[in-house]
Amino acid sequence: MTSAADGGGESTLTVVVAALANLGIALAKAVAGVISGSSAMLSEAAHSVADTVTEVLLLTALKRSGKPADEDHPLGYGPERYIWAMLAAVATFVGGAVFSLYDGIHTLVAGEEPGDPLVAYVVLGVAFLLEGYSLRTGLRQARGEAARFKAPFKLYLRHTPDTAVKAVVLEDSAALIGLVLAAGGLLGGQLTGSGVWDGLASLLIGLLLLVVAWVLGRSNAELLIGRPLPKAMRERIRTELLASEHVEAVLELTTLVQGPHEALVAAKVDFRDVSTAAQIEWACEQAEQRIRAVYPAVSRVYLDPTPGFAQRREEGLNPWP
Repeated sequence: MTSAADGGGESTLTVVVAALANLGIALAKAVAGVISGSSAMLSEAAHSVADTVTEVLLLTALKRSGKPADEDHPLGYGPERYIWAMLAAVATFVGGAVFSLYDGIHTLVAGEEPGDPLVAYVVLGVAFLLEGYSLRTGLRQARGEAARFKAPFKLYLRHTPDTAVKAVVLEDSAALIGLVLAAGGLLGGQLTGSGVWDGLASLLIGLLLLVVAWVLGRSNAELLIGRPLPKAMRERIRTELLASEHVEAVLELTTLVQGPHEALVAAKVDFRDVSTAAQIEWACEQAEQRIRAVYPAVSRVYLDPTPGFAQRREEGLNPWP
């Protein structure tokens, strides 16, 4: 696993590459859309503008979430990245999907006058190369992270808390599909002389962006609400806690993902009644060291010595702490 600094720097590079590519592509698509009269090209221009805004928001997320913990925010600013990433998903929905759907419906209803598609084809070709390079950068980072976690790539991409990289991979993949759809709309209109193909392409681009916005929005919502560490990691943490000779049982284990390389662990632990205060203190310290040795991303470990079930019954207390 990389450190937070390393992961943050790599994520920043991935987002910057995507932002620069999309900014240039958006301008080129807008010009080509006006010249060719293609609604699909204009939808693709809106798509690229939305992607550019998204990446600006993701860069803000990376910068804001990297601030160190302070007195007002003792647990740090890690979760702030998910607020900005959520706004990025909204930008994809409003700036890309809504415009594309509106433009597609308008074209189907009112029709369009096709212009010279040559410029549009050239722009689509160049955009495909640039988007492909941006996607390659995002995939390289995602595959590297998946390898470090020893997780299948698809599983990692589905569950990764690094939503900046996830957004780049999904949006660039959608962009490549959108370019193919736009080219298909242009070709269909060129062969048939009908603007229906272009309108349909615009509608499909809008639906594609709806899916991307939904997936990214749901991922960020889960992390904002509070997502635990994966079950396998929780079981390993429980095992490390029970490895201490002074620990009788782990009564309750709570984990919380706070960022791509930051997590919190809190547990109610039943220590042996014969253990001294000093032994319990050192058992807590050693347990934290073992957990962080296995999972460096666990930045905070809080252990709460709690009477066990049998002892609580003897004292007439609720057996469930």
